[in-house]
Amino acid sequence: MDSVIIGLLGGLITGISPCILPVLPVIFLTAGAKPAVRGKSPEVIPAKRSRPYWIIAGLVLSFSVVTLLGSLLLGLLSIPQDAIRWAGVAVLLAIGIGMLFPGFEQLLEKPFQRLPRRSVGEGGNGFGMGLALGTVFVPCAGPVLAAIIVAGATGTIGPETVLLTVSFALGVAIPLLVFALAGRGVAQRIRGFRKRERVIRITGGIALIALAVGLAFNLPQALQRLLPDYTAGLQQGLAQSESGERALGLGGLVTDENRDLDNCANNATELASCGTAPALRGIDAWLNTPDGAAIDLQQLRGQVVLIDFWAYSCINCQRSIPHVVAWDDTYADAGLQVIGVHSPEYAFEKERANVEAGARDFGITYPVALDNQLATWTNYRNRYWPAHYLIDAQGVVRHISFGEGDYATTERMIRELLRDADPAVTLPAETDTADTTPELGSTTPETFLGSSKDRNFAGPGEYRAGEGSYRFPEQQAPDTFALEGAWQIETQFATPAEGGDAAVRLDYRAREVRAVLAGSGTVQVSGGGSAAHSVDVGGTPRSYRLVQTENPDTGALELSVPAGVQVYSFTFG
Repeated sequence: MDSVIIGLLGGLITGISPCILPVLPVIFLTAGAKPAVRGKSPEVIPAKRSRPYWIIAGLVLSFSVVTLLGSLLLGLLSIPQDAIRWAGVAVLLAIGIGMLFPGFEQLLEKPFQRLPRRSVGEGGNGFGMGLALGTVFVPCAGPVLAAIIVAGATGTIGPETVLLTVSFALGVAIPLLVFALAGRGVAQRIRGFRKRERVIRITGGIALIALAVGLAFNLPQALQRLLPDYTAGLQQGLAQSESGERALGLGGLVTDENRDLDNCANNATELASCGTAPALRGIDAWLNTPDGAAIDLQQLRGQVVLIDFWAYSCINCQRSIPHVVAWDDTYADAGLQVIGVHSPEYAFEKERANVEAGARDFGITYPVALDNQLATWTNYRNRYWPAHYLIDAQGVVRHISFGEGDYATTERMIRELLRDADPAVTLPAETDTADTTPELGSTTPETFLGSSKDRNFAGPGEYRAGEGSYRFPEQQAPDTFALEGAWQIETQFATPAEGGDAAVRLDYRAREVRAVLAGSGTVQVSGGGSAAHSVDVGGTPRSYRLVQTENPDTGALELSVPAGVQVYSFTFG
């Protein structure tokens, strides 16, 4: 019931958010548009009264299936992840052209003429167009949609995930259905519209074509960036409610093994009892253990265990790891066992050599589990980098902390559990690692340059996979990046096209700026309030510091990138 209610509420909030605006004109106009009569006549016939419901039903069905299963199925078939989206764009474009030119529509229908069908006098029901809309419909990724996507991407889909997905889609559908019914009502009841049925049909076709073209060039995203997200507070409140935490934490992945994790509130100030710690399962390999031997949590009974979920290129983890390393150095002899579970965000983070290099850079000597399939991540129903799970000597989870900060509380609880495990233990002084967690909202969001996750692109023009020529905009918006020169945009990184150097310009807010770079070459860095300097890049992807100041600052940073260097992302602290 929590999943259904949270899904519906999340969908309703999304259904009135700015990201819904691009599809509203299409739904309003096409819900009342009349199908053309087959033959040479351009006349139109009455649309079914149920047409708005069929359009929304098609959208809900295809959106639910694509969101939950699309990524998994495409991966199994080795098909590009955006194949469904482009197919949907093509179908919308074809339907739009057919609405403008009945002859073209009849040509599209020829392959299906032998199939049994109802009388043409009943008109089209719009279900096919709804199916196409659902494949390209990309609502704002709030906490509910994020939980659905993670479950679908990991292939661990259970009844609660399905309930959450369907209820979310139905919640989004309610505001859309209101617009569809309004469009049908206007077309049927207003005399001026009834006399111009062909005009309505043409207008609907133009709206469909405009949507298809806009989607091809990512124009809806540009529109959404211009509008404030007036629903952000509602989304946050929903996620932080007791029911929201419970439903989204489950993510459809609840089992008897991890059910009691819900008893631990994020960043609680007192220890709780949250069930026996779930097993570390599906681990590809272990680092920093004798002969790479696996660790079984049951074998650690009698010790206090801290499990740290991390990824080596994640800047939030980079600020958190010094605290974890300090706790390991300080309390290992007193009975603390730290285990790092490396759950990758990027494909390159699945490479063992890359993780080994990252662990060396951070001074990590405690055991690290390579959770490349996100099996342990899923078993703990985790959704944050970093995340800390504190386990007592009896194997019970006693504290959970998501994200950065609150390190003093976690250390206080470590000391309390060590004393409970061994009342005679003599504990060393507390660690004094500085907490560099930035204030929420005070820094530029993480910026990705790969075509699969690009965001914050300042233009001008379109940012898409493949080779292209770019130039800096005359005026660059805050918290964005721009490119200059010829670039090859790959799925997870961007690199200068063969034969020349290129440049990246950042407009940022941060105290620290880092870049995930790979390949071979020297990157020249200028701006950012510091003297020009160079960064020597060599080998596998890793994080390089570009700017470091004592106080948060705003600025513009420009990187001259030679051919042979790949730029994955920028992170800000």
